[in-house]
Amino acid sequence: MKIVMDEKIPYLAASLAAMGCDVVAKAGDDISAADVKDADALFVRTRTYCNASLLDGSAVRFIGTATIGYDHIDDAYCRSRGIYWTSAPACNAGGVLQYVQSSLYLWCRKCGRPLNKLTLGVVGVGAIGSRVARWARAAGMRVLLNDPPREAAGETGFVSLAQIAAECDAVTFHPTLTRGGDYPSYHLAGEAFFDSLQRAPLFINASRGPVADNAALLAAYKKGKVADIVLDVWEGEPEINRELLDASFIATPHIAGYSAEGKLNASNIVLQKFAEFIDYKGEVPLAALSAPSQPVVEAANEGEAFLAIYNPLLDTEPLKKSPLQFEELRNNYNFRREPTAYKIDIL
Repeated sequence: MKIVMDEKIPYLAASLAAMGCDVVAKAGDDISAADVKDADALFVRTRTYCNASLLDGSAVRFIGTATIGYDHIDDAYCRSRGIYWTSAPACNAGGVLQYVQSSLYLWCRKCGRPLNKLTLGVVGVGAIGSRVARWARAAGMRVLLNDPPREAAGETGFVSLAQIAAECDAVTFHPTLTRGGDYPSYHLAGEAFFDSLQRAPLFINASRGPVADNAALLAAYKKGKVADIVLDVWEGEPEINRELLDASFIATPHIAGYSAEGKLNASNIVLQKFAEFIDYKGEVPLAALSAPSQPVVEAANEGEAFLAIYNPLLDTEPLKKSPLQFEELRNNYNFRREPTAYKIDIL
């Protein structure tokens, strides 16, 4: 079988080759209709838009996106053409959790505030938001949850966005990007939300760029409605708002979920789905990670240990210095390891 894949999906090409596939790897935004015309399957990230302009007349019957998000997949078109597609739900939840953890530890260090005295608002309580909430509660924070679709389905334990705005010292957004339906998340953090903030919180977005109205966020920061900004995702990326970049405390090129564990999970999830789709009879050649070269971290407390493992300010500096290198910084990112890969010794 002929496979076309984004060359920046790690761990996958060797596994597909081991299954007997002919693999063609290209930059995601360079994959063209000519490339996929005679391809049986396509493996992508968010930079490849799988729609009629790419797929019309192609032989593609399977698409695997090694990402949690799937707004780059034209679902209606694929269904109309009998093209099966799958994403990798929750694959990078641990990496995004790590990003939020380290960001909060850094902010508390900057402000001199104890983490366990914060009220944290989590907007979007899916695979990632749920993990953030569990960790935050275990760390002693008061946690408020907002997820209208889950609440409408009859689940309890949620509060309104207005209560989040009134009571939280930090707010982190984790919804899926949707533009229609009963609960659209496009510009969910917009002018009305920012104007309603009562405690000048830290604002974190590590979901999708358009979940936050970037112009409204910058205006809110200038007015003191937002104390500090942590942004991993941006409207219009890789062309990003330079003034907002400069204003942000932590600013990174869409790499919150870019841990080695997250990338491995994504590749193995879509590989397993592909094997099921083609009814592969052998043992699926899933990839694995080795232990870190220095597996023990010694620190005075958990926060210092987490920051020794990953400090997002180290990813902020190169983006602020060279914002035009957004895609290069993202595509050539050195995947970090998650805290679970280490033994942490508190001194």
